[in-house]
Amino acid sequence: MPSLKWIKSSFSEAAGNACVEIATPSPNGIALRESESPVRVLNTDRAVLGALIRGVKAGVGERDGSPAV
Repeated sequence: MPSLKWIKSSFSEAAGNACVEIATPSPNGIALRESESPVRVLNTDRAVLGALIRGVKAGVGERDGSPAV
């Protein structure tokens, strides 16, 4: 399998080690990983990734129940 070209998101904390990276196309659709744990890869498709992004923007799943800012 050819190696994937990973792109780091611009959303990170001050320490800079809490980034999400994405690679597309992968053999299994879209590949996601956390920069701190690059060996763990999540494979998904456009529809699921889109729903995840919309949910994050809307604050769905916030730990304290408050909306995202």
